[in-house]
Amino acid sequence: MSRNLALKSARAARDMTQKDLAEAVGVSRQTINAIEKGEYNPTINLCRAICRALGKTLDELFWEEETTDEKTEK
Repeated sequence: MSRNLALKSARAARDMTQKDLAEAVGVSRQTINAIEKGEYNPTINLCRAICRALGKTLDELFWEEETTDEKTEK
């Protein structure tokens, strides 16, 4: 799992700390940290809550587009 830099960037753009975001979505700060570091795969419900809190879509924060190399390997 790769780091979620989009989430970290969106959170920072809203001037929110990990603790602020965690409180807004009802999880611990450690959970937000683990998601940003790519160490935890959140449920779809948590993803949706994070998106609502940050004003972003699932595509913007959690869905990674395949690169050309990945498409040709399949």
